[in-house]
Amino acid sequence: MAHAKGHMTRIILEGESLHRISALQEADRAQAVHDLQMENQFYPLAYPDLQSILHLSIQEGRLVFDIRDANDQPVLALMLALGPFRMLIRDYQMLLDSYAQAVAEGREARIQAIDMGRRGLHNEGAELMMERLGGKVAIDFSTARRLFTLVCALHQKL
Repeated sequence: MAHAKGHMTRIILEGESLHRISALQEADRAQAVHDLQMENQFYPLAYPDLQSILHLSIQEGRLVFDIRDANDQPVLALMLALGPFRMLIRDYQMLLDSYAQAVAEGREARIQAIDMGRRGLHNEGAELMMERLGGKVAIDFSTARRLFTLVCALHQKL
C-alpha cells in the first residue's frame, strides 16, 4: 500500500476572539501555525493525497474544520461539539494566566511547574482531538497538539 501524501499546506483561523488573545497566546498561536505549515499529518480519510487548506473556526458552540483543496474550494466540513473540550480549554487558560503571573514575579520553579502542566493539558487535548476526529480524518499526535493550541486561541472569553 502506498503511503498517503495528504497534509495541510495552510491553516486559516477565523474568529473575532483572535483580537483579544494575550501576548503569550499569540506567541503560542503563531508557533503552532508555523509548525503545522512545516510538518503535519492531516487529511480526510476519503482523500489521502489531498493537499489541503484548513479554515478553523468556532461557530455556534461547534469547532468547525472547513477542509478545502489547494484552490480553496470546499472538500469537507466537519463540525465537532465544543463541550468535550471546554474543561481542558478552561484549565489551559488558567495555566496561561498563572504562567504570566509567575513570569511577572520571576518565579522560575513555578514557571517550570506550569510548563509541565501545559504539556500535560496539550497531550490530553491532542488525545481528545484525535478521538473526536477518528474515522473521519487521519491525524498524528503532534498535529493534534498544535490544533488544540489553536482551538484554545479561538475560544476566548468574549
